Amino acid sequence: MTSADPMPRRRLFRTGLALTTAAATQPLASTPASAATRNAEHVDLGAEFGDLERRYGARLGVHARNVRTGRTVAYRAGEPFAMCSTFKAFAAAAVLRDQGDCASLDKLIHYPPRDILDNSRQSEAHLATGMTVGQACAAAIQYSDNTAGNLLLRQIGGPQGLTRFFRSLGDRVSRLDRWETDLNTAVPGDPRDTSTPEALGRTFERLTLGRALARTDREQLVTWLKGNTTSAERFGAGLPRNWVLADKTGTGSYASANDVGVAWTTRQTPLLLTVLSTKNAKDAPVDNRLIRDAAAILAATLAPGE
Repeated sequence: MTSADPMPRRRLFRTGLALTTAAATQPLASTPASAATRNAEHVDLGAEFGDLERRYGARLGVHARNVRTGRTVAYRAGEPFAMCSTFKAFAAAAVLRDQGDCASLDKLIHYPPRDILDNSRQSEAHLATGMTVGQACAAAIQYSDNTAGNLLLRQIGGPQGLTRFFRSLGDRVSRLDRWETDLNTAVPGDPRDTSTPEALGRTFERLTLGRALARTDREQLVTWLKGNTTSAERFGAGLPRNWVLADKTGTGSYASANDVGVAWTTRQTPLLLTVLSTKNAKDAPVDNRLIRDAAAILAATLAPGE
């Protein structure tokens, strides 16, 4: 679906954040956040990630943090990368935060056959009956259903509505400009539909572990993310199998392959993980092993023995 499609664009968002004093879905840390920040150690893994770039012929961007200790890893963390389908997690968060102004999760959405895009099996299966907004959120996050992603954008004012949501969270970098599937062109140097590993990771943290969403909405978002089915060969393959993962992937042209998530170790330590990647050739094949290997390095560095 392109920006020329006849999709309603309503102004939907409150600029204030939804605050709650309740604890996050999982324990953030036993150390107060201020102390963790003061004692934060920035770990230089430039040599390791440079080796991965040469091995896979890719450009790699990483931002990761152990929330308990504040220990942080960053590599090309301020460089722009195409978001691709990672945007769907943030669109669902926008729907959750602003249900009062846009659409409740039980609102039924009907859509014509022409709206069905590639990689939209969940939406296609519900073509006759329509999907609720909640079902669209689950399909977009857990199956990366492209039609469902566009249905969510309809509820929040289109790509510009999602950009406004980013800005309301203090994210001045992330932006969405187009609809599925045009947003996946990922042309090097094109600023549209991009973010940086640091900006995307910090915003993801505010939504999943912070107070940008009310407690029940945060729990719902994390539940959807824990049910993701698309990352088995990415973070799912690189992290220890007994960790709990809540994440969203994205894939596009120029071998763009992304994964952003939070993983809880066996000691319930949350690790925020953002890995974005791209190659120079438009039709270069995506290699999930790059994301897998980056995740394994981050796990070993940020939570050894957990």
